[in-house]
Order: sequence, then structure tokens, then C-alpha cells
Amino acid sequence: MKKLMAALSCALLAASSAALAQDKAKKEPSEKQKAQQERMKACNQKAGDKKLEGDARKSYMSSCLKGEEPGASDKQKAQQQKMTDCNKQAADKKVKGDERKAFMSSCLKG
Repeated sequence: MKKLMAALSCALLAASSAALAQDKAKKEPSEKQKAQQERMKACNQKAGDKKLEGDARKSYMSSCLKGEEPGASDKQKAQQQKMTDCNKQAADKKVKGDERKAFMSSCLKG
């Protein structure tokens, strides 16, 4: 009986250790989630700086999280659109590293 109890205890301990390891692996956010969290922090900070509340804050946060800067000038919006377009082109061409930096620089200049 003691051997059976010892074996069950070991099995439960091993199972709980495996479950804890899986929980830790699941809780680590992906790079995309980390980027979204950073965007949320930045937008939240900007909304706080502007002392926005209620519907105005919701609207601002929605626009900000989409990558739109509420109140941005036409020139800023054009630059943001250009950045989006160049970024898409670089992704389509599967350009990485220094080659991507060079591509983005030339694309954004003209």
C-alpha cells in the first residue's frame, strides 16, 4: 500500500509540474501581442495627457489603436499612408535586415 501511495504521489507531482510548465509557456505573449500592448500603453498615455474622458476617449483610443492619429494634419496622414504602403511592399518582397532599411528609406523618400 505504501508503494502504491508513493507511486501515485510521484505521478501527481510529475503531472502538476508538466501542467505548470505548460501554463508558463501559454502566458508568455507573442511579439504581435507585445506590440499591441505597447501601442495600447502609448495611446492610453496620450489620451491621459489630453485629459480625454467618456466617448471622446473611446473615439480617440479606437483611432489611435488603428494607427490613425486623431487631429493629425494632412501631411502627417499622407506620411502615415506612405509608410503603410512602403511597409506592405517590403513585406511582399520579403526584404529583411539592412536591405529592408535601405528599401524603406528609398521608398519613403520618393
